[in-house]
Formats: sequence, C-alpha cells, structure tokens
Amino acid sequence: MICLNDTTWKRIATSLFLPRRANWTKWAQQNLTLLTGFILMGVTRQPELQVPRFGVFLIIYIITVVGNLGMITLIQVDSHLHTPMYFFIKHLAFIDLGNSTVICPKMLVDFVVDQNTISYCACATQLAFFLMFIISEFFILSAMAYDRYLAICNPLLYNVIMSHRFCHMLVGIPYIYGTLQALRFTVKIFTLTFCGSNVISHFYCDDVPFLLMLCSDAQEIELLIILFSAFNLISSLPVVLVSYILILISIFRMHSAEGRKKAFSTCGSHLTVVVVSYGSLLFMYMQPKSAHSFDTNKMASVFYTLVIPMLNPLIYSLRNREVKNASSRVFKNQCKLCI
Repeated sequence: MICLNDTTWKRIATSLFLPRRANWTKWAQQNLTLLTGFILMGVTRQPELQVPRFGVFLIIYIITVVGNLGMITLIQVDSHLHTPMYFFIKHLAFIDLGNSTVICPKMLVDFVVDQNTISYCACATQLAFFLMFIISEFFILSAMAYDRYLAICNPLLYNVIMSHRFCHMLVGIPYIYGTLQALRFTVKIFTLTFCGSNVISHFYCDDVPFLLMLCSDAQEIELLIILFSAFNLISSLPVVLVSYILILISIFRMHSAEGRKKAFSTCGSHLTVVVVSYGSLLFMYMQPKSAHSFDTNKMASVFYTLVIPMLNPLIYSLRNREVKNASSRVFKNQCKLCI
C-alpha cells in the first residue's frame, strides 16, 4: 500500500479537477454568450442588392400599413359595413398588419446596419407573435368561408345564425388558441439548450431554423411542430373546402346571371386569399426537416409575411363595390366637416 502525504493529494486533485472546471467554465461562458442574442442572415447575402431590396420592402410595408389600417378604420367608421363579412375582414386586416409589423421593421433595419443581431428576448417575442398571428389566420379564414356559405346557401338563416355574439366567438377562439399554441412552442424552444453557431439562416426568428441549433434532442419539438401543423390544417382547411364546394353547387343552381356574378365576385376574393395563404404555409411547414431548403423557404416566407398582407386589403377593397361606396361616403363626410 502506498501512502501519500497531503501535498501529493493536493497536486493530484489540482491536475485532475481544475482543467475540467476550466473547460466547463469556458463552455458555460460560450453557451451564455449564445443565449444573449442571435445573428439573422437576412433575405440575401449579396451586398449590391441591399439598397434596392430595402426600397422594395419599404414600399411593400407602407402599402401594407396604409391598406390594412385604412380597411380597419373604414369598417369601424362606416355603419353600412357593420356586417359579419366585414367584421371578419377587419380582423383579417388586423392580423395582416400585426404579422407584417412583427417582421418587416426589423428586416428593414437589418438592410441598413452591418451586424444583423437580435437579442434573445426580442427573438422569442418575435417568434411568439408571428406564430400567434399565423395560427389565428388559419381559423379566421375558415370562419370567413363558413360565413360566405351561410350567406349564399342559407340566406334566410344567415342573420339568425351569424349573430353578434357568434361572430365574436368565431374570432375570439382563434385568437386564444393561437396565443396558447404560440406560447407553448416559444417556451419549449427557448428553454432548450442552444449550441454551435448562433446564426439563424433566416430574416426573422422562425421555429424551423431553430431545430438545427439545438444541442439537446430536437426530435420532440420537431414532432410537435408537425403534429400541431397537421392539426391546424385538418381542423381548418376542410371547413374551407366543404364550404366552397357547397357554395359552387349553389351558384351553379342559380337562374340569375347577375346573382351568379355577384356570388362569384364575393367568394372569388376570399378564395384567392385562401389558396395563396394555405399554399405558401403548407410549402413551408408540411415537409420533413431533411427536405428544407432555407433559400426556398425564405422566398415562401417573404410571400406570406410581407406580400400577402399587402395584397389582402387590395383584393377585398378594389374589387368590392360596398367598400368603394363606403370610402366615398366617408370622404364626403370629412369634406363637409372641413367646410
């Protein structure tokens, strides 16, 4: 048996544990550094395109704000537009305005500054609001399809079923459900451990790019994303499809050409919005992680976070006679007040 004095034991302990402690401290400092913020790669890595794209996206955002805020104000002010259809359009405009505002201002700043950084808390906040708006939009589009179905297929029961209370319930439930699901995903992602690079291969904080940045097993959160995306699709898209199948059957049975034209005009706008919104979101989320191409996903993301919120108020206003008449009435009333 070998006996070691106190000095020898201290040397052995120092040689065994201090390097490990130093390495652990270094790793912890690096991990904490990653958690303080992220770097967004942006839409493009080509410097010569930064200024032109800044101008394009600035114009898109201005049109989005003016169009959606104008639609909300017009529906709120004009009493002729206080109907269930425009009630849903007003909330769709609010979602489009919120979705674009969560993404676009930060992206415009990133076009100007050299270091496209975003803090840990700001990234989590952006992700939460983005998911909340996107998920809520799914079900409000379904509510709008159901509203059109009742108006065209069951006009005698329309005012009875689409009461003030029922309309608020069709809007309130998507907001509550979207908020709860957004908080669930955000808390789940940001309580896991990040490691490696803190660079996000996107122009905003989305849940899909985070899957490649997690140290811990990301299969659980990936499975949750797929399951809830599938549930949101299965519980909202069939309502839209069934509603419009019944609407088309009812339209083709109409004897009046003017009635068919009016019905097609009303439903065509909403159907266009549904196809574009669902198509871009399905392309983004309903594919496995291995099949993701971030450059392709960026283009799809630009479309449904920036382009669609700009187009929706134009689709619902420029082709709508009631909105044009309401705009004319509000403008004349403002002129009278000024005189």
